[in-house]
Amino acid sequence: MQQELNLYNTLSRKKEVFEPLHAPFVGMYVCGPTVYGEPHLGHARSAVTFDVLYRYLKNQGYKVRYVRNVTDVGHLENDADEGEDKIQKKAKLEHLEPMEVVSHYTNIYHQEMEKLNVLRPDIEPRASGHIIEQVEMIQEILDNGFAYEVNGSVYFDVEKYNKDNNYGKLSGRNIEDLIGNTRTLDGQAEKRSPVDFALWKKASPSHIMRWPSPWSDGFPGWHLECSAMSRKYLGTTFDIHGGGLDLMFPHHECEIAQSQASSSHTDAARYWIHNNMITVNGQKMGKSLGNFINLSELFSGNHEMLEQAYSPMTIRFFILQAHYRSTLDFSNEALQAARKGYTKLMNGLRVLKKLTYPADTSTIEPDVKLNEELLKLTQDCFRGLNDDLNTARTIASLFNLLKKINSLYLGQIPMEQLARGTFDTIRDTYQELVLQVLGLQEEPVGDMEEVLNLVLNFYREAKEQKAYDKVDTIRAELKKQGIVIKDMKTGIDWAYEE
Repeated sequence: MQQELNLYNTLSRKKEVFEPLHAPFVGMYVCGPTVYGEPHLGHARSAVTFDVLYRYLKNQGYKVRYVRNVTDVGHLENDADEGEDKIQKKAKLEHLEPMEVVSHYTNIYHQEMEKLNVLRPDIEPRASGHIIEQVEMIQEILDNGFAYEVNGSVYFDVEKYNKDNNYGKLSGRNIEDLIGNTRTLDGQAEKRSPVDFALWKKASPSHIMRWPSPWSDGFPGWHLECSAMSRKYLGTTFDIHGGGLDLMFPHHECEIAQSQASSSHTDAARYWIHNNMITVNGQKMGKSLGNFINLSELFSGNHEMLEQAYSPMTIRFFILQAHYRSTLDFSNEALQAARKGYTKLMNGLRVLKKLTYPADTSTIEPDVKLNEELLKLTQDCFRGLNDDLNTARTIASLFNLLKKINSLYLGQIPMEQLARGTFDTIRDTYQELVLQVLGLQEEPVGDMEEVLNLVLNFYREAKEQKAYDKVDTIRAELKKQGIVIKDMKTGIDWAYEE
């Protein structure tokens, strides 16, 4: 049965009951990576947060169209309207074509997300593949009088827009304060106001990434791509727009302004959802601050802030153990605790696989109070998710349920006291939430090569002791796993069965 889901809407600054525009269909757009470097822990938090939202919406029976973009052009240094394109700068440093950089880091992003068990979005558009849509949207904004062209570049007129609209309604920024606090950067004199932002930039002669437009050979502004692509795939109004809190201003604020100033005349999304930052000693983790940790470094342990390597599922659990709107402080101690918590949940899955309901309980009356208590525990597991996707609370509820599962396994609670429906609900709820919604999965334990070598030693000892029954058993069990033992003059080895 579909449950009432409440989500915190940044636009209204309150929790709201989630009601899709066209239930059971849900449109969700999430800002993806700018692909000029390896993904780091900050990227993982956003990806995992919205992966769980995607999974839970589907779990609740919604038909979700999930769109997550790849920024491969137009994102300039320091998020300003001047300076080099981040991807072009990387391409120059490595003597590559910009799209080689894009392909390389997009592939790495996909690989690392797959390790974290993050599901692929249904559509993953690239900004460079949607220049036509972006040019069309700029023309709409120009026609409506909210943009102006100077020397081949087009800028959004924030002050004019703000006269009849509320620029700052998402972030709570005041335009007068923004004007007073915004210093004029070199090369921005062509803007009418320092708060105006680029919709299209004329490319300098050295700028490789350029496309023709009615105004100049150039490239689109960073904010514009998401407005154009979300509208193309989800319509002028859709359900959810997600991203990191650092994107709320100026990126998402500008998206709303662009959408309102175009022929759409909407806020684009009805629910704007933002995950908070990962911090290191209270300071935001990020590339610009130089304190970030790449996912590959976490998985290998090769970083000065790490004492050891941490598995992808440990990292996923680390992210899930905090509410997505709270800051998450990085430390080795926190990762150690996450590893223990993850292992605890996995042990619960293993125990459940071993539990079976008795074939005949017809002569025993179930304990009504116990059954009610256990069913309440299963319901508690969903309350956290329904209360603004509070995965931390859901994990705590799963641990409470796990205590009862372990009591059943140890015989402290007689299985006969449970109704069949209660047992099935416990098993299904635990497995469904851990595997399908939280997206955690069992990881291989240890090095299989070492385990096989240990088994071969037992095989060798059995042969030497002429314990042929053990020899045959070891051979038979390994063969079930597709492995055959090779008895050779030079020694004993194994091979995959052909």
